[in-house]
Amino acid sequence: MQTHTLFRSAFFISCLLCLLGSQAVYAKKLYRWVDDKGDTYFSDQIPPDQTQHSRASLSKSGKVLEVTEKAKTKEQLEQEKRLQELRKQQEKLIANQKMHDKSLLSTFRSKEDMLLSVRTKIDILNKQKNVIDGNLTRYSEQLNNQQKEAANYERDGKPVPKKLLEDIKSSQSQLEEAKAVLKRHLEKQAQTKKVDDADIARFLFLTQTTKDLAPRAKIPSIKEANELGLFYCENDYQCKKAWEIGHIFVNYHSTTEADVYNDKLIMNRPPPKDSDISLSLSKLAVDDNEYQLFLDIRCRDSFAGRELCSSQKVKDIRSSFRSYINDALSRDALSSKVPTP
Repeated sequence: MQTHTLFRSAFFISCLLCLLGSQAVYAKKLYRWVDDKGDTYFSDQIPPDQTQHSRASLSKSGKVLEVTEKAKTKEQLEQEKRLQELRKQQEKLIANQKMHDKSLLSTFRSKEDMLLSVRTKIDILNKQKNVIDGNLTRYSEQLNNQQKEAANYERDGKPVPKKLLEDIKSSQSQLEEAKAVLKRHLEKQAQTKKVDDADIARFLFLTQTTKDLAPRAKIPSIKEANELGLFYCENDYQCKKAWEIGHIFVNYHSTTEADVYNDKLIMNRPPPKDSDISLSLSKLAVDDNEYQLFLDIRCRDSFAGRELCSSQKVKDIRSSFRSYINDALSRDALSSKVPTP
């Protein structure tokens, strides 16, 4: 006669041993699932009213053999598709970061090597600037002399020669072009310094030992943005402030150490334990001039880890991200301290 046994989690140990000791159970699978109220059940069959829940198939020793995910609604499937699209963009950032890390470690042996390379670049850029400054001075003096010559003609009541007027116009163009070249060069110097500073900091982070690590400090709709962990930037200034605030949020909620921090990706180390969660934040382009910040949460690749990532706790962290950013931005506008998440 077929038997159907259903157990509550309070009697898990004794009942599970009984089930595993039964030859009848050996011939069937044993399932474990958690209902909407958080109660855990064990049975050799799944009741029809419980098939919508995620369940694990167990071996004789209680080891998880297979996991059947919880049935998803149409809305959940659409949200999952959107999350996958965002994660693909984030994975590109992560892959680029790994390639850059590999390049740094293969190019430089020490901080001194990097500083020597930086000084060489600075020297080259300074020499280029000296040439540009020299051109500016030369074109300025040339124009000044030509304008004085033209003024002399006018004082004498004579017409300014056509050739001189053409020379003045040419000198003005050369001077304006030299100013534009200087502006671009200064921007290049500033960007080079920014990249070099970031590379030095990253190299030191990659090469320092574990004991040197500092301890961890404790355009969709609003509904979609909350569920996906998205924050849409209205302008560059707001995006920069939101990025700094997001860094605090990531470090506060992650249970793993920091790993990557730059102007496009913030990521903590992968979760080593079933109870760990690791947050990451990426800056993704909406178009040429607009960006959104995407918060993702990773758990360990295990049954318990997947259950944690699908739990209400993780959903609450994700959905609180956007409101936390907005609240912190409002406080910042009032010159108040950014709140703890």
